[in-house]
Formats: sequence, C-alpha cells, structure tokens
Amino acid sequence: MIWSLGLGLMHLLDPETAHRLTIRALGLGLGPRPRLTHDPILASSHWGLNFPTPLGAAAGFDKNAEVPAQAARMGFSFVEIGSVTPLPQPGNPRPRLFRLPADGAAINRNGFNNDGLAAVTRRLAALGERSFILGANLGANKDSADRIADYAAGMAALGPLADYVVINVSSPNTPGLRELQSREALESLLDGVRRACATAEAAAPILVKIAPDFDTDGLASLAETLAALAVDGIIISNTTVGLREHLKSPHRAETGGLSGRPLFEFSTQQLAAVYRHTDGKIPLIGVGGIHSAATAYAKIRNGASLIQLYTALTYHGPSLIPAITDGLAGLLRRDGFSNISEAVGADLG
Repeated sequence: MIWSLGLGLMHLLDPETAHRLTIRALGLGLGPRPRLTHDPILASSHWGLNFPTPLGAAAGFDKNAEVPAQAARMGFSFVEIGSVTPLPQPGNPRPRLFRLPADGAAINRNGFNNDGLAAVTRRLAALGERSFILGANLGANKDSADRIADYAAGMAALGPLADYVVINVSSPNTPGLRELQSREALESLLDGVRRACATAEAAAPILVKIAPDFDTDGLASLAETLAALAVDGIIISNTTVGLREHLKSPHRAETGGLSGRPLFEFSTQQLAAVYRHTDGKIPLIGVGGIHSAATAYAKIRNGASLIQLYTALTYHGPSLIPAITDGLAGLLRRDGFSNISEAVGADLG
C-alpha cells in the first residue's frame, strides 16, 4: 500500500531524484516483500543457472549495486547491476532523464554515470552467499583511449562475483560506443574479455547487449556474427534513438535513448529476427516495453528465454512484478504448455 501511495508522490519529483529515493528506501529495508514461492511452470535453466521465473531487473535500475538483494526480494528472479565503467564518471549534465507519461515511456541520456569498478566490486564482494541470480553489465569510460581494455578490466573485477556478465556496446549516450557492434570490433572485444576471464579464473557466461536500431541486413549480420563468436547470450534490446514520430508527451524531442511502451513492438520484431538468425540456439533476453503479463508472454513466444523490465516500474510500481509472473503462469496453462521453455519462439514456427 505504501508503495502505491508513494508512486504518485514520486511523480511530483524530478525522475532522477525519485529514482535515488527509491534506491534509498530499498536500502533501508522499506521495499515490498511479496511471497517468495513461484509457480514451477515458470522455472528454466540457462548457463547452468536455475531461474525460478523468467523476469529480471534490467541494468540501470541498480547500476551501482547498492540494493541487488532488496531488488530481488521484490520478486525478480535475477538482477542485473550496471552499467559499470572502470573509473567513476558523473555522466552527462542534468536533467538527463525524462518521463513521458502519455506514452508510458522514458528518455535518458545518462551517459554511464556510475561509481566505478572499485566501489561496485566492494559492494558485490560484501554480499556473500546469494539466493538470487546476479548479472553485471559492463561499459567503457567516455574518454577511454582503449575501450576493449575497459571491458576486460570489468570482466576481471566482476566476472568472479557475478553469475553472468553483459558487454554493453549499445548505449546511445556514449559517443562511438555503438561502433563496437561491428564484426571486427566484436572479435577484438570478445577476445580481450575472454582473456581477462581466463586470467581472473572467472567462468561467468558472456552476454552481449545490442541496440534495436538496425535495418534487416544489419541485424542479420550482427546476429550471425554473435553466433559465430559463440557468445553465451544476447540481450535485445537497449534503448532506441528512433520511434519519436508518434509520441505525445512534452519531452518527446529530448535527445537520448527511448524506452518503455513505444519500444515494445519494434524491439519484439528485432528479437524474433535474432531468434531466427541464430536458429534458436542462443538464449535471448527480451527487453523493451514490457508492461504486463501479455507483453511479457509476447516476448517469450517471439524467442526470449528470459525477460527484463525497468521503465514500467516507474509507472506501475513493484506490484507489476507478481502481476506479470502470475499472469504468465496462467497464459502458459491456457495455451497448453507444461513449462515456459516450451513457449519460447512458439510464434515463429
């Protein structure tokens, strides 16, 4: 109840301030505590990890690893912290995060603002034994002279502490970062990260988070490249720099990456295309516009083995988490599935 009442009050604040207050509230133990049991129809295994449900918290919600355990207690099956860069950086000038309530969306141009590897490593090391799955999303510093070395440093530090690691080469808010999605750049990047993984004796699976902003041929090429490079998983997708033409909110013209409902259809189409291009052989995490059990189910039927959300929490609060998982279980049984894995890619033949 307190979170339902607080949601309206939070929307009176600047969105970045509201987010900081949310993180502080969770840190003080004020988060909601839904039941901890999950319907077994939602369980699946990927990379040797057992996911009680497919629903996780996307990177950006707890970028500095301040409250991953508390976020998991809200009902998420897994929590992805980050993006984390080797050195702390303030990010772009504020304001840099904008709500678009008429569109159920947000635009951000944060610029990888974070506390840096040293601080995040200390926090994760202090967690000790965990009862939830933890992902670490890695980024590169804006002014780095060697971005591959930045990702390698992230792997060396966080690979031993996380259950999986994400190479984020798709943020639109760090100049030149998306150029790392080319085949040549990805080959060099993954080689550097894997060498760091071996040196640090970290066996964490390596996932790559991609942008949605590719044409048909470009997406096919990227998917085939990632398959050839034997990545462990792909996250589809980051925010988009497009899709502005039908937005209604006053902040629709702000520069940055768009997330939320307007991204749902487009990112789901891209998800389905990557699933086809990789023959369903690589676990995919579907992100972008999930705001209900129905939209979560659509991601799964279009190729997602797992799903993540963030923006929808801004508008619906933490009650959305059990609403999605309970609703998913009902939809799976309605359609005759005995386990969620049977529904992955069901709409794609």
